[in-house]
Amino acid sequence: MSIRVSMHNWMRPEPIERTIARLGRLGYDGIEISGEPALYDVARVRGLLEEHGVECWGAVTLMTGGRDLLHEDRYVRQGSVAYVKDCLTLVSELGGRILSVVPSTVGKVVPMASAAEEWRWCVEALRECQAHAESVGVRIGLEPLNRFETYFLNSAEQALALAGEVGGDCGVALDMFHMNIEEADWAGAIRACGDRLVDFHVADNTRMPPGHGAVDWAAVIRELVGIGYEGHMTVEFVVSADRTPISQRTDIGDVSESGATPGMAQFLRDHSTGAVPEARYEAYTEQSLGHLRAALAAIATPA
Repeated sequence: MSIRVSMHNWMRPEPIERTIARLGRLGYDGIEISGEPALYDVARVRGLLEEHGVECWGAVTLMTGGRDLLHEDRYVRQGSVAYVKDCLTLVSELGGRILSVVPSTVGKVVPMASAAEEWRWCVEALRECQAHAESVGVRIGLEPLNRFETYFLNSAEQALALAGEVGGDCGVALDMFHMNIEEADWAGAIRACGDRLVDFHVADNTRMPPGHGAVDWAAVIRELVGIGYEGHMTVEFVVSADRTPISQRTDIGDVSESGATPGMAQFLRDHSTGAVPEARYEAYTEQSLGHLRAALAAIATPA
């Protein structure tokens, strides 16, 4: 299997029917669906995927408040394990293959216990999740985030160490946006992961769509091909709001206009985005696919 292109939907509060139809119409290969199992009727989503020629590549955990595998309260940890298991089951039922797992609450930047205690709690929780992953045939990828979103797990090296302690086929999911902040050598980080690389998220250094920043996507793809990566590149841009007088994105409304639930609205606000109009979102989604497909084609047919 060659590298394919998927897209997340966590940044877009809209009916899943609209999301899947857009991805199919634009020519995406798959979706990495939001880790919100309670929102989806599996049979309905499977039907939509088949109707629009889109596959479920996997899902990503949404670590909002109350979801934390290294929380000081063991009941929060237990609830978070149950949540990750439900995400794994959702992926399996949709025919997907991977789950990108962020271990701790996004935005939590102050530890609750010693480093050793939190590491132990996380390993214990993830081992239980890993056992369930193996039972349903889905592979976990631990995703490092940048230091401004979490103090726990910021680099590929750390994620590899954690995956090694969890055991089994637990791997790593990398995100180019976060790597641009945390990795001294992003190419070396990809090579270090090797066959432990489970998933690869795509946003430019600005967190805007690929091509709207400084990342050389052909160089990124060469590294992925070099390690034999045969999964998906999952588009995960976040359109930033710009409230300055020179803004070129004055059409982006406040998060309160997005139709998101209070928890998701806060999640979007924390990511500096807002209510993105359909036309702008569609254009960025189409541009992302075109930019990546062009880079993939250039690597496949070198001059």
